[in-house]
Order: sequence, then C-alpha cells, then structure tokens
Amino acid sequence: MKETTTRSVRPLHGAALLTLSALLFALMGVLIREASSSVNNESVVFFRNLIGVLFFLPLLLFKGLAPLRTTRLKSHLWRTTYGLAAMYCFFYAIAHLPLADAMLFTYSAPLFTPLIAWWWLKEPLNARMLLASLIGLVGVLLVAKPSGALLQGQALVGLAASILAAFAFVSIREMSDSEPAFRMVFYFALFSTLLSAIPMTWAWQPLQAQQLWLLLGVGLLATVSQIIMSKAYSLAPPGRIGPFAYLAIVFAGLIAWWRWGETPDSSSLLGAALIFTASLLSLWRSRTTR
Repeated sequence: MKETTTRSVRPLHGAALLTLSALLFALMGVLIREASSSVNNESVVFFRNLIGVLFFLPLLLFKGLAPLRTTRLKSHLWRTTYGLAAMYCFFYAIAHLPLADAMLFTYSAPLFTPLIAWWWLKEPLNARMLLASLIGLVGVLLVAKPSGALLQGQALVGLAASILAAFAFVSIREMSDSEPAFRMVFYFALFSTLLSAIPMTWAWQPLQAQQLWLLLGVGLLATVSQIIMSKAYSLAPPGRIGPFAYLAIVFAGLIAWWRWGETPDSSSLLGAALIFTASLLSLWRSRTTR
C-alpha cells in the first residue's frame, strides 16, 4: 500500500533548513575544489555517490529494508537523472571556474524552479515571481561576463547545472507526498553510484590517502546536506524558499577569499546584487502571500 500525505507548506522551517544545507554545500564545494586539483571528475562524482550509499548502511543494519521500501521507483529514477547530470556539470564548473562563480551558477537554480514547478506541479506563479526570475537571470549573465565568458564552455556547463538542478528540486517536491527525505537521498545515491560507476571503467585512477580523505569529506557533506535540502523542499514550494539557497554563494565567496584570495570584480558584484534583489522580491511575496 502506498503511504501518502499531503505536501507540507511550512516556509520558515524550510528556509532555515535550506540555509543550513547551503552552508554544507559551500563547504563541500571547497573540498571538491581541493580534490579536483589531482582527482578526475569521474572519480569525484563516483566516490561522492558511493559514500552516500555507505552512509545508509547503519540504517539498513538496524532497521532492515522496511524504511526504504517504495512504490515510486520511476520518480526516483527521474530525480537521479536530473540530479546526476547536474552533479557532473557542477563538479566540472567548480574545477574550472572561481569557486564563488561556480556556486553562483549552481545556485541560480531557484530562478528556474518557479517556472518548472508551475509547469510540472501546477503550483502558483505570478508576475512578481517572473520579475524576480528575470532580475536574477540578468545577475547571472553579469557574473558570466557576457563579453566573453558567457560563450565559453565552462559558463555553459554552469548554466546547465542550474537548470538540471532546478528539475531535481521540483522532482523532490513532487515525491514529498509519499517519500521522506532520507529515502529520496538513498535512492539518489544508489542509482547515481551504479550509473557513475560506468565511466570508472575507463577513468579509474589510483588514489592516495589524502585524496581519499577529501573524497570522504565530499561524500559525507553532500549526503547530509542533501537530506536537509530534501526535507526543506518537502516543507515548502521551491519557488518560495529557493532564494535561501543563494546564501551558499556568500559562504563560498567568503571561504574562497580566505582560502585562495579570490575576489569578485565589479561585474560579479553587480550581478550578485541583482540576484539578491530577486531573492528579496521572492521572499517578500512569500511573507505577504500565504
């Protein structure tokens, strides 16, 4: 029998969880940046997912398979397709762009989630949300440097990551009426591990102890942050709380400034200001429209 509940609408709780998830994702980005200097992208993605599966072993040992039984395998497969493709694009962008810029591309997903949620889940969409998305998109273009970087492969990969991630976020919301957060993250990790093992047949490389520790940190941070993120998006529509994910850009920028001395130029600062303006518009709508 399929367990079903109505989708929750608790935006404040969801926003708080998404803020915590953003901090953990930013820390994960730092470890990916460190690991990517000597580990190929295929290995980073594979070990990130494998560690996610291993994370659930204690649950399986103590409670068996019962908590993981599902009637929504097709939905989990679609969520994996979107999420894994976004992951490959995201990790590539982190390795080839300044960290704050890479995080900004990835966290521009909230610009697209309201449109996708309206099309897919028929959740409300109004002019204010469209205006916020448009302003935020202009901000992303400024960070991408339309004079040149917008046409470069790295920037296009970053934008692809954001759109694919938006589909993944909405797919989480779509499953939230029957699937708890830990189950969604488990099946994503399981299917992603199986799929990302395929490129390892030609991309395998021997790893040193330091590299393994970095990949362990990536996997643990990614899994915990995904559980928190999945819970957040199950509590409120992505279009309402999504802008809180932009805090990852702030966290990543501060860490990159401290760790690597990366400083954004005036174009990036203006773009970030527009994106936060879009976030405030979206948040104001959330507080005034229940």
